[in-house]
Amino acid sequence: MPSTRVERIILQSRDLGWDWFAPRLTHTARAWEPHVILCMGRMANCYGERLAAAIPRARVIATLRTGKSLPWLFRRSLRRVAHVVANSEESRRILVSEHGIAEGRTSVIHNALVFPPEAHEALATEVAGPAIALREGVGADSLVLLCVGMFRPEKNQRELIEIASRLPREASWQLWFVGEGATRRQCEELAARKGLSQRIRFFGFQENPAALYRAADVAVLASTSESLSNFLIEAHAHGVPSIAYEVTGVHECGGIVVPRDNRDAFLAQVSRFITDREALKTESRRVRSHALAHFSPQRQTTAYLELFARLRTPASSR
Repeated sequence: MPSTRVERIILQSRDLGWDWFAPRLTHTARAWEPHVILCMGRMANCYGERLAAAIPRARVIATLRTGKSLPWLFRRSLRRVAHVVANSEESRRILVSEHGIAEGRTSVIHNALVFPPEAHEALATEVAGPAIALREGVGADSLVLLCVGMFRPEKNQRELIEIASRLPREASWQLWFVGEGATRRQCEELAARKGLSQRIRFFGFQENPAALYRAADVAVLASTSESLSNFLIEAHAHGVPSIAYEVTGVHECGGIVVPRDNRDAFLAQVSRFITDREALKTESRRVRSHALAHFSPQRQTTAYLELFARLRTPASSR
């Protein structure tokens, strides 16, 4: 494809912290006379129908990148815009089966890695020292389980603590949580009640968790809702295998998936990696290859640009 210059203009000079507030959005968008409008995020998608009505010549594209319930305005936009992009095949099936969107008006473009593959190579030396420091006192033979994400009910970190409490006490392992949120304190209290305060660590919010990925052995996820887990694909890109409950989009991340709420199956996979380090190494190579092949920024950017070009081309000229 020929190179395309993209101009970026910011409507607000600074973040006012007000959700759903988009001053003069349609007025400004109409003045720009855009060919394509891509709505990213819940609030933006709620404005999709309004933008489509205000600028009929523009091709407005909605996106479904969440496993949460959708506001009424979001659902209305899905029916009124020109096209909808889902970030997983399962989310696309939900668009068709639950929201009545014609399959021909949908596409799947996966999330891209936050750091492109070449950045992972460049960061390897930079994060080596902090990663080694994180492992101090853990033991070379210990299995470090890692969960990165906000502490919210749907992320279900409590479930991981319950599973960890059933691991053999004589086995060498730790469970690390990265993130902040409303349910963190409850999880800390649960870990203390289970007698696991020395086994479970809470690191809080980390702007760049690369050193934690480098220090960890297995990514774990027990979410009750997802669309496509950024945490899992980032962990895989760092060569960290994963074990996750089966929810929307998790299969497409490429890791090990067990039936939802089946603690025995989850525990069996963790126990296997505690005792079989060769299996862990094999799985590490496999998931990294999958992540770099399917979730590179270049791949997803090209997919969006091709979609924009196709929607701009009249059907009669295709």
